[in-house]
Amino acid sequence: MIPRTAIIGLGSMGYGIAASILRAGHHAHGFDVNPDQTARFAAQGGQPGTLAEITPALTAAVIVVLNAAQTETVLFGPNGIVPHMQPGAVVIACATVPPDFARQMAARCETHGVHYLDAPISGGSAKAASGKLSVMASGTPAAFAAAAPVLQATAETVFELGDHAGAGSAMKAVNQLLAGVHIAAMAEAMTFGISQGVTPENFLRVIPKCAGTSWMLENRAPHIVAGDYTPHSSVNIWPKDLGIVLDIANTANFDAPLTTAAVHQFRLAADQGLGAEDDAAVAKVYAARSNLTLPGEK
Repeated sequence: MIPRTAIIGLGSMGYGIAASILRAGHHAHGFDVNPDQTARFAAQGGQPGTLAEITPALTAAVIVVLNAAQTETVLFGPNGIVPHMQPGAVVIACATVPPDFARQMAARCETHGVHYLDAPISGGSAKAASGKLSVMASGTPAAFAAAAPVLQATAETVFELGDHAGAGSAMKAVNQLLAGVHIAAMAEAMTFGISQGVTPENFLRVIPKCAGTSWMLENRAPHIVAGDYTPHSSVNIWPKDLGIVLDIANTANFDAPLTTAAVHQFRLAADQGLGAEDDAAVAKVYAARSNLTLPGEK
């Protein structure tokens, strides 16, 4: 049987996931609040039908929205899909959410006979488009089995982190702590270098070959050097994701000073109107404070 899969949320990650699922031969349906994205996917070969029409026939629904609130609305809101999904179908939830929320959603799905895979993702838009994401997944063996066709189409690596929802989201929080801190650290280091006469071009030529590098540095620093802040992952993502990290830390009575410092910089960037720009634009906060000029600026 050819899987019938809905992808809900066609942003930079979701669209790549949808394209990978379509390429794998699924009956793939794409939906987004932006009708242009929905139309774009349909033109690429996405299947027709409204979400309400196709939900009872779905074998899987991949939820790639912004946060927990949007995830819950898709699943159980006024037009929520879970009550209308067939028993044995699976929800694959990819947003960064608190572990407790993932556990709650899994329990609610279970009352409808629907599996829930807690499956946050990492790898960026390029790996999403090529079907080579890393998935930090947890759920019952039945949820993993039901999700297997989607995971095979979209992921290079699937980390199976436990047989209950929540473990995947906990690991994603760890990843986001590191990723957000590394972006802010990259921006601080590059602008510090500029203050000392180190050009952004030389920074990018030297540091990736030295011990101070990171994946985020090597991925985001070129955006600053090019003066191109077209969003691959926006500034606005980080107050949310690092906010989740801090909420979890507070609940656990865990002190996270580096996360606190990093989220402050992203919030400043958002307050300065940079929220929709690429998250490398956090460098503009440092540059403005020290009267430095970044590439592409006059």
